[in-house]
Amino acid sequence: MSAAASTTRLVVSVSGPTLRDAVGPVPDGVHFIDWDMTGPAPVEHIDIVVQPYMGPTARLANLAGTTTRLVQSQSIGYDSVHTVLPAGHVYANAASVHETSTAELALALILASQRGIPDFIQAAGEGRWAPAHYASLADRTVLILGYGGIGQAIEARLAPFEANIVRVASTARAGTTGHIHGFDELPELLPHADIVVLVVPLNGTTTGVVDDAFLSAMPDGALLVNVARGRVVDTDAMLAHAGSGRLRFALDVTDPEPLPDGHPLFALPNVLITPHVGGASTAMLPRMARLLADQIERMLRGDEPRNVVLRS
Repeated sequence: MSAAASTTRLVVSVSGPTLRDAVGPVPDGVHFIDWDMTGPAPVEHIDIVVQPYMGPTARLANLAGTTTRLVQSQSIGYDSVHTVLPAGHVYANAASVHETSTAELALALILASQRGIPDFIQAAGEGRWAPAHYASLADRTVLILGYGGIGQAIEARLAPFEANIVRVASTARAGTTGHIHGFDELPELLPHADIVVLVVPLNGTTTGVVDDAFLSAMPDGALLVNVARGRVVDTDAMLAHAGSGRLRFALDVTDPEPLPDGHPLFALPNVLITPHVGGASTAMLPRMARLLADQIERMLRGDEPRNVVLRS
């Protein structure tokens, strides 16, 4: 056995040097290996496996035959992981990494849609001066559906714009910034919402929750913003309400995803689409590096890891 192997206390796999370099110096005994989870693991035991960002969930099946202490995702969402992850693994999501960037994008989509930015950009590109009157964000009622870390980050950024915030989560409860309504209250709340922002996790309850009845309850001209998962929304129902011009949509996620070339949603002037880039900003890498460094320190101390969402 080599001297390096005899002093190794923790083996961490990453998909390449970018994240490893961002973590910086680590305690003695921490050994990094490269593995993008394509094909079998290079060793029989890895203490922390870092899943590639936006890599196919199906690659988790390649953990079969390998023991781990923690599988660390680089995303917040973990829908469908339970269907692929072999037995015997602890899975953590990347809470604390993406909330700020996703909230920034949600706010950008709201402002762009409310103030007609795409129309102004198109006019400028055509060399036209095209003043127009658009809706404000100030004094609008914004319903945030889903009140986890991203929902709270969106609320914090909306507050200075003097919007009226309505918080909705799975169950009603008191919140630090105001009352949080339950899902069962949506039929009474939606008719008063100028803007609805979706930030719910995708699960059996939320899949297709935004259906024709949901959209029909929203007032004419309202805006639906989806920074959650595409399958939270029934695409056919959305197309019907967007195609009629009754509602507006701003989407960072879609169903299907990626949205195929030529999909009807692309052609609608009342639909603004970004290609699932909520967390894709310069904030991600240093925050992910801090999370991984903290997980390493916790494991060396024998403490429980952060953000555990699944034990297979």
